[in-house]
Amino acid sequence: MAQLQLGPGSAVYDDLSRLIKAGVEERWAANVEVDGRRYRRSKIYKPSAETFYFSIMAVYMDSKENYRGDYHLHPYGELNMVVPLDQGAVLAGPNGWCGAGWTAPAPGSHHFPEVKGGAVIALFFLPAGRISYNIEPPAKNAIEE
Repeated sequence: MAQLQLGPGSAVYDDLSRLIKAGVEERWAANVEVDGRRYRRSKIYKPSAETFYFSIMAVYMDSKENYRGDYHLHPYGELNMVVPLDQGAVLAGPNGWCGAGWTAPAPGSHHFPEVKGGAVIALFFLPAGRISYNIEPPAKNAIEE
């Protein structure tokens, strides 16, 4: 439903997309390097009544080939707004590769964030701000299946 009402072309998506692109360009969003300039993130808001107790994190990833970020767990799930910066850039979501639009990994899900085809900015809306990087990924061969 969010894809239909709040996806690309809607006022909400287009305004947030414009603002987060400006934030990355002005270096107040996704400005903390995790793996050099190609993988950066930063917290935009802490959970509060204003954000319905979601935190908002901006993540920038750039790669022509598949690129994986840090493996992590979502105790309460997450909502991701995907903003491609390059035509053909996509972010891996729970239902496959996602261009402009939304993904929603389920509560308890864990994964590597992945991008291919260029640069993507994603806004991660995390219920109660919960995300855990203190989890081991599955065995290598299980990931590649």
